[in-house]
Amino acid sequence: MTVVEHGADEHSAEEYRAEEYRAEAEDGPSGAVQPRQLIVTVYGLYARRQGGWLSVASVVRLLADLGIDAQAVRSSISRLKRRGLLVAEKRRSAAGYTLSPAGQEILAEGDARIFGRRRATLGDGWLVVVFSVPETVREKRYRLRTELTRLGFGTVTPGVWIAPGHLESEAAELLERLELTANAEVFRGQHVAFGDPARNIARWWDLPALDRLYTEFLDRYRPVEQRAAGAPSAAFADYVEMVTRWRRLPYADPGLPLELLPADWQGLHAQDLFTRLREKLAGPADDHVNAVLH
Repeated sequence: MTVVEHGADEHSAEEYRAEEYRAEAEDGPSGAVQPRQLIVTVYGLYARRQGGWLSVASVVRLLADLGIDAQAVRSSISRLKRRGLLVAEKRRSAAGYTLSPAGQEILAEGDARIFGRRRATLGDGWLVVVFSVPETVREKRYRLRTELTRLGFGTVTPGVWIAPGHLESEAAELLERLELTANAEVFRGQHVAFGDPARNIARWWDLPALDRLYTEFLDRYRPVEQRAAGAPSAAFADYVEMVTRWRRLPYADPGLPLELLPADWQGLHAQDLFTRLREKLAGPADDHVNAVLH
């Protein structure tokens, strides 16, 4: 028998994205990952194979491998429920949580960014979003700027934002979700004259900050790659933490063309390391999760 608890706050995926972006800014890019972030990763990697549902007991058991105590797990799950990502649901008298529609949307979007990431080329052209949002709906203006930043857009001026051309559909969907299509124009084309594109890239995006994030990732996970294979539980802990830390990078860096980036761009080395570690850790991690869940 399945029992779903109703009455939880209804949040859209858009609201969750904005809240999570603010929370990540408060936590800092290189600080300890938060239990709620690890839980989202666990649901993204494993819960959908179980129909989107995990028991509270299994989440507590899995997070213990990452050094998170049961109280912190339960508190974080409750927070994710309040924010509309999870819905309480009992199955065979076991308390648990399933992904909400907003949660499913968030994770599907994350799959595309994290595991299907593409690097732009100069031939892809550029996407320019121009908007003017009146003061009467300034909250939407704030959310638009927040979301454009989260998608990886660079800022030319406060009302003119730019990104590689392959983000066209994501930008259009964002404007539709915020009901701002009457306040914005979206253009796609090539840079044809004047200015130095490589110099402009360095003005519109904080390349030193991105380089630091990639360098921190490399410094943290190169030793994991060099470490001898251990127990499946250790592989699970390394894999979940790595995916959680990596998750922010494909959004901060929209895949800018290599021709315009500094020589020996650390993002390439970090992407290669992420791929190699995924190949090394994902299988043993799956074995551990299967043992816990079954």
